[in-house]
Amino acid sequence: MTPGHSVCPLCGNQEIKPIMICRDNLTGGELFEIYLCTVCRLEFLKEYPDEKTIEKYYISPEYISHNDDKKSFTAKIYYAVRKFMLSRKRSLVRKVTGLKRGSILDIGSGTGHFAGFMKKSGWDCEGVEKSLKAAQYSVTGNNIRVYQPEEILSLPGNSFDCITMWHVLEHLYNPEETLSQVKRLLKPGAPAVIALPNNISFDSIHYRNHWAARDVPRHIWHFNPVSFIYLAAKSGFDILEMKRLPFDVFYISVLSEKSRGSRFPFLAGMIKGFVFFILSLFDVTRSSSVVYIIRPKSS
Repeated sequence: MTPGHSVCPLCGNQEIKPIMICRDNLTGGELFEIYLCTVCRLEFLKEYPDEKTIEKYYISPEYISHNDDKKSFTAKIYYAVRKFMLSRKRSLVRKVTGLKRGSILDIGSGTGHFAGFMKKSGWDCEGVEKSLKAAQYSVTGNNIRVYQPEEILSLPGNSFDCITMWHVLEHLYNPEETLSQVKRLLKPGAPAVIALPNNISFDSIHYRNHWAARDVPRHIWHFNPVSFIYLAAKSGFDILEMKRLPFDVFYISVLSEKSRGSRFPFLAGMIKGFVFFILSLFDVTRSSSVVYIIRPKSS
């Protein structure tokens, strides 16, 4: 385990406090304590596995983004939503870049389905993925060139028209260093698209330590618009826009109902997810997942 944080790892504030204990429902049932910074509002794991041991927490058939097993009912829902969302994500990239074709780097590319879809749409798309199994599938299944995270440092600057991170930053050991590299790799004026779970969403508040998007210990950091805006500004970015990922709330609510032992998790999750979705239409900052469109600050 990493040493426990005595101050906020984002803003350095000494006023941090424990707020809940969450269980790893994916691999072993271990308990992890989440702390809150009272200034920047970042929530984070007090202690978490180091980089040498974290990989074992991803080895599960239930960790869908690193494999293509469609056997379970939950997995079938995930893949159906993912297929629908690919075109939505492409439209978003086209809108924020003003381009129909260009160069894109997908950090945390998983099995490469988004990158592969963008490549088929005419984009020069490459990926970054730590999982060797997922990276190999990207190459063989989606014909995508994939880099290991440490190889980012050797990529030439000003190379990409857009960089995307779909639910990735919360997993990384050093989000600030990653954003520093994102800033270096973007062409002048180019945007990055970063999707993150939102820990002040309606569903997060409702489910608390059973909220599936906490996903401890794989999610080390737990962001919301306040804490991410702080991180972006500290890393030299402006926030251009915030959007919601509309279907995440349904999937997360079903998993959360399963976590809390509901008798009918799919039905309960879909009903509650619909309520949370309607409520979030009036306030994007309370949606289950927020997509941040950011761009390096002008020098």
